Amino acid sequence: MKILLTGSSGQLGSECKKVLKDDYEIISPNKEELDITSWDKVIMSIDQLSPDIILNCAALTNVDECEKEKKLAERINVEGPRNLAQGAARYDKIIVHISSDLIFNGRKRLPQPYFEDDPTSPLSCYGLTKMESEMAVKQNTPHYIIIRAGWIYGVRGDSFLKQILQLAMKKDQKSIYVVNDQIGSPTWSYRLAQQIKVLIDNRKEGVYHATSEGYCSKYEWAKYFLEKMEITIPVLPCASEEYPTPAIRPLNSILENRQLKLEGLNIMPYWQKDLDIFIDKYGKRLLKGEEESH
Repeated sequence: MKILLTGSSGQLGSECKKVLKDDYEIISPNKEELDITSWDKVIMSIDQLSPDIILNCAALTNVDECEKEKKLAERINVEGPRNLAQGAARYDKIIVHISSDLIFNGRKRLPQPYFEDDPTSPLSCYGLTKMESEMAVKQNTPHYIIIRAGWIYGVRGDSFLKQILQLAMKKDQKSIYVVNDQIGSPTWSYRLAQQIKVLIDNRKEGVYHATSEGYCSKYEWAKYFLEKMEITIPVLPCASEEYPTPAIRPLNSILENRQLKLEGLNIMPYWQKDLDIFIDKYGKRLLKGEEESH
């Protein structure tokens, strides 16, 4: 089977390419070769390439940048998936679309998680575009998998862990303050790619949550990471209001993989276990500022 993969150079897309390439033929055009915001180019590409599955990992994922570039975020995060969904429907293909925990407002009482059928109410432009992208997919094709994830980290691209590491490595940095009132489930991009493969392998359709088991605050996440990296710098808790950002983040980003578990397909381990494996594999490379080559 043939998969058309968009966003293959990104944090998740690169892992999907790695995980899927042994069992599927992967076509992974770059942004210049396939502009998903162009309906004509999307339709032409699907017609010429004839994929069985369209896996959309392309997105403007910098949450704060989306607040400043709202039109660009709308084009990439909503118009792009809409075009891909329309192309999938025209040629009777299935689309796999990646969504986000940020479609929820985070006001559910902790530690209650969000389920697949909970109402959405995003706080940020990014969250709004991901909510609208889900609607665009559902309204334009009958065959889809929508996968919601959050707090994704990996060896490629920018991530919370890399930002923490860069701060900790600064020469005159005496301590780091990290918000302790935002709660979620750190999720390794490689493991998420494996979970996506499970859904594709089993020819599933529908909406799924896919995050690591367990939860923590960003403060706890940063502290655990730096301790495992053997970097000794004080990590101190602070409130979100003490660290204002252009985009408002939900306080509760815990997603429950209920549908995966009901179908016996959940492979996501506890977040600490995966983070330990990630550090064992990539810790030295992260300290050198290197990314994995493909």
